Amino acid sequence: MDVQELLGKVAQHLSVSRAFGTAYEKDGSLVIPVALVAGGGGGGEGEGTSGSPTDDTTGDAGREDGESTPEVASSGSGGGFGGVVMPVGVYVVKDERVRWVPAVNANVVIVVAFLTLRMIARARRRAHRHAS
Repeated sequence: MDVQELLGKVAQHLSVSRAFGTAYEKDGSLVIPVALVAGGGGGGEGEGTSGSPTDDTTGDAGREDGESTPEVASSGSGGGFGGVVMPVGVYVVKDERVRWVPAVNANVVIVVAFLTLRMIARARRRAHRHAS
């Protein structure tokens, strides 16, 4: 796979349409989806030489012909990427007025509430310890 093809696939997977789809019109209103899209990736390649594996007990000196292990040219490449697409909400345009309608993710709300309560409980315990 060449770099252009890889970048094309990345762009395809990290787009707003993955979370919402394209803007559409319904009942005289234009609905424009909004999403948080974040991603990153990397890749590389290299070349080098390496010797054949040797027996740990004898090493090169244990070879019957007395010659050293020949070096073998090797090369490799790799890459990868990761990303997240989260729906944020939609803009609804009707009669020249724009209204924001947020997308509420119950899982995120629950996790944030739990973490907030945990931080408050820890702060109270620390304050109680230092007051004693």
